[in-house]
Amino acid sequence: MTVAAASLVQSVDWLAIAPPTLTATVALIVLVADLFVPAHRKPLLGGLAVAGLVAALLTLVPLRDGHRATFCLPAQPGVCSYTADHFTLVIQALVLGGALLTVLLSLHDTGELPVGEYWFLLLASAAGAALLPAARDLATLVVALEVASLPAFALVGLRRGDRRSSEAALKFFLSSVTATAVMLLGVSFVYAATGTLHLGEIAGELAEGTGPLETLAGAGVALTLVGFAFKTAAAPFHFWVPDTYIGAPLPIAAYLSVVGKAVGFSGLILVTVVAFPSYGNVWGPLLAVLAALTMTLGNVAALRQSATRAWSAVRLLAWSSVAQAGYLLVPIASAAYAGERRVGSTVAYALMYAVVNLGAFAVTVLVARTKPLNRLSDYRGLWARRPFAALALAFFLLCLAGLPPGIIGLFAKVTVFSAAVDAGLGWLAAVMAVNVVIGLTYYLRWTAVLFQAPGDETATGTHTVTATPAITAAIGLTAAAGIVLSGAPQLVLRFAGTGLF
Repeated sequence: MTVAAASLVQSVDWLAIAPPTLTATVALIVLVADLFVPAHRKPLLGGLAVAGLVAALLTLVPLRDGHRATFCLPAQPGVCSYTADHFTLVIQALVLGGALLTVLLSLHDTGELPVGEYWFLLLASAAGAALLPAARDLATLVVALEVASLPAFALVGLRRGDRRSSEAALKFFLSSVTATAVMLLGVSFVYAATGTLHLGEIAGELAEGTGPLETLAGAGVALTLVGFAFKTAAAPFHFWVPDTYIGAPLPIAAYLSVVGKAVGFSGLILVTVVAFPSYGNVWGPLLAVLAALTMTLGNVAALRQSATRAWSAVRLLAWSSVAQAGYLLVPIASAAYAGERRVGSTVAYALMYAVVNLGAFAVTVLVARTKPLNRLSDYRGLWARRPFAALALAFFLLCLAGLPPGIIGLFAKVTVFSAAVDAGLGWLAAVMAVNVVIGLTYYLRWTAVLFQAPGDETATGTHTVTATPAITAAIGLTAAAGIVLSGAPQLVLRFAGTGLF
């Protein structure tokens, strides 16, 4: 009896689970500290959030070999629920770095928000997002997804009394709940057909065939994919994105555009490439069609944004994020035809997109300090008022467009394009090429506005853009990261593709 009980005791690799654990711990510390810290010292909570995220990022350094796992089955040491491989580390770095930049953009701009709740919810969401790429069973995957998502609903609607914020939170909540319900139904079907929740074990059971439960297994795979399509904002499940980005505080919109997308895509990679590889004939064509539809709809909608419409800059970034989701889907779809290594292109593209999109949002946060409606026309002549911000935004937009000097953007698009071609998806590569040209139009149009002569209104001193040190640091960090990645773009792809799964 004693021996049997002892065999059920699992050792925990605390270093492997340190990134999400430390982030969650700091979130709880912030929540408790908020009860005792006087109002005039509330900004210290933001500093604590920064310190916690920096510490969590540092714990990734000793894990860089990418060969650790924990929470394994006692009878099967190779079947684990948590794995810290290179894929996990890259996504965790993206998530924690994105959360850190979100905190920097939020410092000194949380006046109308409950500060303690804001930092707690942001850190709690980041903890769930950091856990998800390490999950290797469906239960952990779903729990991590919901831990990342539930605080995000509250963050979007945290502006009390703001109708747009409440509406955005409601749309975000309803779409996410629908996605979760569909996904849980699919997960239950998969479990009923295979008898296991571990992704590797599911792959083996599905490959051997499930006999009379074959139809149930296929339905489970399809429903799980539909659930993740909501999470990734793939068309036609993207309807919540524009209104959510506009209604949320700008730093939270930036967070959702990067960290929320990383969560959805890392989960999608895990269930398709790791758990359902034998059903590639189902999810491969489905994701290819979703990729084409998503990038086309996102780019066309972004192209139609009026420069004088309220929040048109945020709307353009929102529709741009939908289009970028289409590009991110291409390598995953290609993995069904050309092998799992193709998903390394998605990881590399996601990292590039995270850096430059956060940088673009950082500049919009800066402009919104004096131009709260954040129209594209408000950026006219930004070069004359804030040369550094204008140059940085121009660099970020060129990266998103895939033009020099944004070499990282060009490299990312080429790797995604090559993934489609190598997989025999020539038609998808052609659709992507057309969409890249469409994207060039609105990215370059916005870039040109930055260097035009300022109008009468923007030329007056009363509209001078003021920047806090934190916003300046966020713009500087993202610009520096973009330049470094442009100098050595292949490093990310090699690291992400080495020892993947």
